[in-house]
Amino acid sequence: MSLSMYQASVPVLVRALKALSGVLQKGADFARERNIAPEVLLNTRVIADMFPLARQVQIATDMAKGAAYRLAGQDVPSMADDETTFEQLQERIAKVIGMIEGIEPGRIDGSEAREIVLKMRSGERRFAGQEYLFGYVLPNVYFHATTAYAILRGEGVPLGKADFIG
Repeated sequence: MSLSMYQASVPVLVRALKALSGVLQKGADFARERNIAPEVLLNTRVIADMFPLARQVQIATDMAKGAAYRLAGQDVPSMADDETTFEQLQERIAKVIGMIEGIEPGRIDGSEAREIVLKMRSGERRFAGQEYLFGYVLPNVYFHATTAYAILRGEGVPLGKADFIG
C-alpha cells in the first residue's frame, strides 16, 4: 500500500501541532504555578540571535498551514503574527489545525510533482510538491517545534520526549 501526499502531510502536521499545543500548555501551567509572568517565557530565546518562543510557534503554524494550502493548489491565508499570550497561541494552533483539516484529501493527493514557488528574501525557491513537503516543510515544522520545546525545557518546564512526540 502506498502513502498518499495527504496522509504524509495533514495528519503528520496536525499531530506535530497538537503536541506543540501540549508543550505550550505545560509552559502556561508552569508559569502560573511559579508566578512567572507568561511574557517572560513567551519572549525567551535559546540564544540571542534566535526567535523567541512565541515566534517559534507562529513559524511552525505558518509552515503547516502553508504546506497544506500550497500542496492543495490554493492560496495560503495570511495570519497577523500578533499573539502575545499562551491563550492566543493556543487559539492560533487550533485555528490552523481546523484550516488544514478542512482541506479535502483529494486536493492534496497527487501533488508530488506540483510546482511550489516560495518567494524568499534571497529570491524565488522552486520545489516539486514531494520535495517541498519532505525536504522543506517537515524539517522546518519539527525544527521550530523542537526549539519551542527546548526553550520551555531550558526554563525548567517539566517536559519529556513523550510531550514532544504527542
